Amino acid sequence: MIHIGVDPVALSIGSIELRWYGIMVSLAVLTGITVPWMLARKEEGTGGITRDQVLSLAIWAVPGGVVGARLIHVIDNWSYYSSNPSDIIGGSGMGIFGAILGGTFTAVAYARIKKISVGQMADVGAFGLILAQVVGRIGCILNGCCTGEPTSLPWGVIYTNPNTGADSIAQQTAVHPTHAYEILWDLIVFALMWSMRKRVKPAGALFLIYISAYSAGRFFISFLRTNDTGFLGLQQAQIVSLLVLGVAIGWLIQLYRKPLTDSGSISEPETDDVS
Repeated sequence: MIHIGVDPVALSIGSIELRWYGIMVSLAVLTGITVPWMLARKEEGTGGITRDQVLSLAIWAVPGGVVGARLIHVIDNWSYYSSNPSDIIGGSGMGIFGAILGGTFTAVAYARIKKISVGQMADVGAFGLILAQVVGRIGCILNGCCTGEPTSLPWGVIYTNPNTGADSIAQQTAVHPTHAYEILWDLIVFALMWSMRKRVKPAGALFLIYISAYSAGRFFISFLRTNDTGFLGLQQAQIVSLLVLGVAIGWLIQLYRKPLTDSGSISEPETDDVS
């Protein structure tokens, strides 16, 4: 097994704590903005989305993602929050699907108001989203949250630091590192998207491929997580995964039946933009 003894608190000054999870979430947000900003540089002057548009969208999408992430987490843990309503606002805990959907819906609404191509915006943003998820899950590893069921596999993890955010099971026996599984899947999805970036049309299709692939992976990885089950024995994240997957595939089919007028995919950035 793999022992993880990292203290989730990176720095403390009196009663104020700076946790690794918060640091990684902040870096994830920065990644989600920076990657599309770099990719948009090659679009400027060619009719594509611009860097200024990326930054303007981010101002609205980030708060929307935070609200969505918190909302999904509260719903997913309603048995606790129904008895502790004061913890709903200001407490810890985020849901990745809420962040994706909340940020996306907010960005789409803003793009339509400002007459920005939704398809081009979504395609560029997809690269930032999937890499932001990778960074955010590193925070989960350091924090000890989002672990899986017990396992005897050699890569099972056990949390040994007394301040860990891991549950009692993960502190006593090796469990599946489901956060690491998701990181690997996200990197595979990113590689798939990158290999298809010049060939996928119309605009918006690349984003739908991203959200479909991520949802499919999350559905199966969730079988190994310790979340409570709900409808038909599925976890909330699995139900959301199926709903998002169904909508995304249906939308993708519709796009190919009737291509959007702003067809096209993002251009390849210079080699020093993304390493």
